[in-house]
Amino acid sequence: MKAPTIWVVPTSGDWFDVTIEDGRGSSRHRVRAPAGDVLRYGKGAAAGAVVDAAMRFLLDREPKESILSRFALSDIERYFPEFPAKVTDYLAQPTEP
Repeated sequence: MKAPTIWVVPTSGDWFDVTIEDGRGSSRHRVRAPAGDVLRYGKGAAAGAVVDAAMRFLLDREPKESILSRFALSDIERYFPEFPAKVTDYLAQPTEP
C-alpha cells in the first residue's frame, strides 16, 4: 500500500495545519511546534520538517483517524515515550513530494 501523503502548512505563530491523505480518505490536524520543542526534537531541522517527521512517526504506530486532531509536539512523548529517540530517524528519511 502506498504511503499516505502529508501536507504541513504553517499558520499563525507556532501552529501548523496538517492534512493526511490516503486511499481511504483524509484527516486534518492542528499541531503546535514551539521553537524549544523543534530544537529539542529536530536537532536543527526546520519546524515544518519536524512536524512532518512527527506525523510519519505517528502513522507508523496508529491509523490517521486515531491521531489527535489538535496537539503539541511534546504531547506525543506522553503517548509514545520513544518519540524523542526515534524522531530523528524520520528526519533522516527522504519524503515524497
